[in-house]
Amino acid sequence: MTRTAPGAEERISELAALQHGLVTRTQLVAAGLSSDAVQNRVRAKRLRPVHRGVYQVGPLVSPHAREMAAVLACGPGTVVCHRSAAGLWRLLPARGDSALVEVLVSPRIRRRRPAVRAYRGHGLEADEATTVAGIPITTPSRTVLDLAGAVGSRDLERALARAEREGLTSRGELLSLLDRHSGRPGLAVLRPLLADGAGPAFTRSEPEERLLGLIRKAQLPPPEVNGSVAGYEVDFLWRAERLVVEVDGFAFHSSRDRFESDRRRDGRLAARGYRVMRVTWRQITREPEALLARLAQALALAGVRGT
Repeated sequence: MTRTAPGAEERISELAALQHGLVTRTQLVAAGLSSDAVQNRVRAKRLRPVHRGVYQVGPLVSPHAREMAAVLACGPGTVVCHRSAAGLWRLLPARGDSALVEVLVSPRIRRRRPAVRAYRGHGLEADEATTVAGIPITTPSRTVLDLAGAVGSRDLERALARAEREGLTSRGELLSLLDRHSGRPGLAVLRPLLADGAGPAFTRSEPEERLLGLIRKAQLPPPEVNGSVAGYEVDFLWRAERLVVEVDGFAFHSSRDRFESDRRRDGRLAARGYRVMRVTWRQITREPEALLARLAQALALAGVRGT
């Protein structure tokens, strides 16, 4: 029999608002809809199936609906993890709608869900889970730990650098987590990034990323990336050599004000004893050998002056 209890509409709307426009069949029945009423709404397209037993309410789709739907579909205790969690925390770029949503699930859950990659057997302590925008998710520290066994070394470094830069985690917290989960895949890559004196490099643009790759490939002395000197944040800094490299991006100097501002900044750094080199996207991509030779020469000369 088709039945809708009084107040059901309001309860369903409240649930959908809290869950990025999604509700489960169990929640609909608990709110006061009969099974027939649920089916009628599906046929009328008032409810749109997303997973088995999970429905979208209304036409608007939240940016995080896929992650919320995966959590609801996989049942209690499920949390978003790995690269999907890194996307929600903005530690790595979002992977797009075609990528599987990665979740940690209870070992008791065996049913597979379309468009979902479920991880089992990775023990999750209570302090390793939280919520983002109402979505259960691994903490930033646990997310970085999971990434260590799932992504390349540079993506791991980027994620760690952003997590530290945004104050989402600390080295002490991560080292404690590593001790708790010794033997996990990827720890041999993560541990050196957390060692004293080492630092993950946070780049803000593709030109910076490319230049950092060239510097590392040429085995030049490692710079501080987006370090602070004389009250300014600079792209690359060799502090001992008092050398600053600034990367002029694709559309650099789009205004005279920006040009003048940067030249004033370069002058102030020079007055403090820092040499400022400016490099362009063209030099990075078309003249990398010449650029590296110029950089190596500047570092060598700075070292001679410092002796």
